[in-house]
Amino acid sequence: MIYLALSIFCSVIVGVLLKLAKRYQIGIAQTITWNYLFAIGLSLFFFRPAINVLNLSSIQAIHVLLGVLLPTIFIFLALSVQRTGLARTDIAQRLSLFISLLGAFFIFNENYSTLKYFGVAIGFLAIIFTVYRKSTTQVNNTDWLYPLLVFIGFGVIDVCFKLISQYTPLPYTTSLFIIFCIAFLLSLGYIVYLAVIKKVKLQLINFICGCILGFFNFGNILFYMKAHRAMANDPSTVFAAMNIGVIIFGSLIGILVFKEKLTKLNYLGLTLALLSIILITLASY
Repeated sequence: MIYLALSIFCSVIVGVLLKLAKRYQIGIAQTITWNYLFAIGLSLFFFRPAINVLNLSSIQAIHVLLGVLLPTIFIFLALSVQRTGLARTDIAQRLSLFISLLGAFFIFNENYSTLKYFGVAIGFLAIIFTVYRKSTTQVNNTDWLYPLLVFIGFGVIDVCFKLISQYTPLPYTTSLFIIFCIAFLLSLGYIVYLAVIKKVKLQLINFICGCILGFFNFGNILFYMKAHRAMANDPSTVFAAMNIGVIIFGSLIGILVFKEKLTKLNYLGLTLALLSIILITLASY
C-alpha cells in the first residue's frame, strides 16, 4: 500500500502543478515536453538501463502505444477543459476507472468478491458526487468527443501500465525509459511545429516548470507500476484506490490551498469515497 500512497501523492502534486501552470499562464505543451526529458534523465540516473543492448526489437507495441498516449492525452485533456469545462472533464477522467476495472476482470481474470463489488459501486457514486460542479460552459454536439477521448484514454493507459508491469522480457524500469523517450520525441515534434509554424516562443520558465513536473510525474508512474507489481493478483484494488484516493486528497488540497468551495453533494462524495476505499481494501485481505 505504501507504493499506492506515494503514487497518489505524486499524482495530486502533478494536478496542483498543472493548475498553477494555468493560473500563471505557463506553456503547457512546452512544460509537458521538458517533463518527459527530465523523466528520461531520472530513469538514466536511478535505473541505469542497459541502453547498449536495446534495439528496435526491444520496443513492443505496448511501449509505442503508451509513448503516444501519454502526451496525446494531455492535449485532449486541455481541449476538453476548454470546450466542455473542468467539471465534465474531471468526471470523464475519473470514470475511466470503469475501463480499468473491466480490464481487471476480462484481461487479468480477477475474481471479485461481493464486498469488492459493493465497494466499487460506492466508488462510482463517490466519483460523480465529488467532481460534480455546476458548469456554465456551453457544449456543442461535437465537443463531447473530447471528454469521451479523455475517458477512453485514461482507462487504456491504466490497463497498459498494468500490462507493462507484467512484461518479463525487459525490466519494467527499462520499459519506462523507452516509453518516456517515445513520449518526449513526439512532444518535441509538437513544440517544434508550434515554434516554426505558429511562431510560439520557447521560454526558460517552461523548461524549469517541466523539470519540476517531470520529477513528480516520474514518481507517479514509477510507484503506480510498483503498486501493480506488489499487488499483482489484485489489479482492481490498485485501479480503484488510485482514482478514488486522488479524488479525496485532490479535493482536500483544493479546499485547504486553493480555497475551493464544495457543495453538500461534494462532501457526501468524499465520505463515500473514503468508505469505498475501506471496503475495497478489506475485500483484498
